[in-house]
Amino acid sequence: MSAATAAAALRPTEPFPIPSGLSLAPRLKLLLSFFRADLSVSPVDEWQLKSALLAFLRNPPLSLSLLQDSDLSVSRLPDLQKRRREDPVASGVLHVRDLSSLRPSNRKGGDHAEEMTREQEEEKYSQWRSSLAEQLSDIELNLKGVMYRMTVETPLSDDFRAVKKSWEDFYASELFSSRNPVRKIAKRPDTIIVRGVPSRWFAETRISSKASMLVTHTIFSALGKIRTLNISDDDELGARKDDASKGLISGLNCKVWVQFESYDDFHNAMKALCGRSLEKEGSRLKVDYEVTWDSKGFFRNAQYEPAQSKLEERDASVHGRKKHHASRIESDHRKRFRD
Repeated sequence: MSAATAAAALRPTEPFPIPSGLSLAPRLKLLLSFFRADLSVSPVDEWQLKSALLAFLRNPPLSLSLLQDSDLSVSRLPDLQKRRREDPVASGVLHVRDLSSLRPSNRKGGDHAEEMTREQEEEKYSQWRSSLAEQLSDIELNLKGVMYRMTVETPLSDDFRAVKKSWEDFYASELFSSRNPVRKIAKRPDTIIVRGVPSRWFAETRISSKASMLVTHTIFSALGKIRTLNISDDDELGARKDDASKGLISGLNCKVWVQFESYDDFHNAMKALCGRSLEKEGSRLKVDYEVTWDSKGFFRNAQYEPAQSKLEERDASVHGRKKHHASRIESDHRKRFRD
């Protein structure tokens, strides 16, 4: 089975192994926001808030008994005294990694499992996700007399249907925005952007900790036929001022642009990447990368020049010369890979 065929046939609850000991593990991710439901001004106790929510999730009616403590994170938001009463006081992230109940089951106890098409399983998963989010929305937690109300949101990049609608709406509006729509050619995306993945997982073992073009190409080739790709340090994550990215060191994460040969390969790759975490054999780390599609035409920009890393800037200053970078057109033959 080819890479494109395997990605196209992937079910929403199935893991997808890719080269270098990596795999895309399915999970549900929900973003939580906590608000005060009374007039109390007592400090937010993150541990109590997490413990109460875990107890609620593990017991009926939800009965998520296999939920691990590490699958739920709760953090108090800064500057609570400066927030308005209607603003959230804490945020959290919930991961549901046990999706076994959604897989086709063997009800009769025979050798054959219940038959379910991929489309039926996708619909079942979508309904379950919506149902769980609905049950969790606007619940109230009573912590020693202090009431909190919780709201739930699904990240856009985890909902493939919403992501697909975003690029269809984008190109539809672009098509009909011209005065001569007949002459306009309908476009479709071909490039995905993955950011927030550990550089060392895409590096050549025992050679470097920086992401390798060859290793990265090999990994993403499992999702479809690649036309070209680009890698850069994801320093923007470290520049964010929220608590989630505080303390990140520049160069530990990378950002990858992958342009596929066909729209079908792009489509199937996006579908495989949405709603999954990146895991590596032998590591307990589960990486929640960000995935989106390129609406700015990164590879179509002839003026594209790879960003100069801080290491290159330092080398240039040491040797007293400016380091030049080839343009996208000049270096195209080095960025393309042949079968």
